[in-house]
Amino acid sequence: MRPPEPGRNALLDAGQRLLGSADLARISVNAIVAEAGMAKGSFYQHWPSRSEYVRALHARFHDDLQESITAAMGELPPGRDRLEAGMDAYLDGCLAEPATKALLVQSRTEAGLTDLVAARNDRSATLILPDLAALGWAPPEPVAVLLVAAVAEIALIELAAGKRDKQLRRGLLRLATRTPAG
Repeated sequence: MRPPEPGRNALLDAGQRLLGSADLARISVNAIVAEAGMAKGSFYQHWPSRSEYVRALHARFHDDLQESITAAMGELPPGRDRLEAGMDAYLDGCLAEPATKALLVQSRTEAGLTDLVAARNDRSATLILPDLAALGWAPPEPVAVLLVAAVAEIALIELAAGKRDKQLRRGLLRLATRTPAG
């Protein structure tokens, strides 16, 4: 018996490719299996429904981003440099992935993903709490929530432009570090 991962990954890869040019609500099981070059039955060997597939696709996208963020923040001490490294890793990862719009914005209106979106935002906010505390924010929690939302908005602006927006990145970092110029 073959391991499930190659087929599962091929289907997830196919969905991610499709989301580079299609809305999340418009990708069907038929489109996914056609893109993967697989039979429709193989889809249901991995997921009981399209909703479960979309959850897996969303989770994989954000897990990959999280790996990049964790690697970028590495052993940096909490503070400005660590915060900037994490923000840049997230934004660069979003900019490099054509499926970002679907998996970042459209996932907010996909009923089966609201719990994943909320959990992801909570994890992201928790990750930067030490940085904000080191920068003097007390309490850091409200600022972390706002910062996560602002970074996601910058990701969408950059995606639409097809490039980094250094001014927005710098401006958000200045807000987070409470530095009006520099």
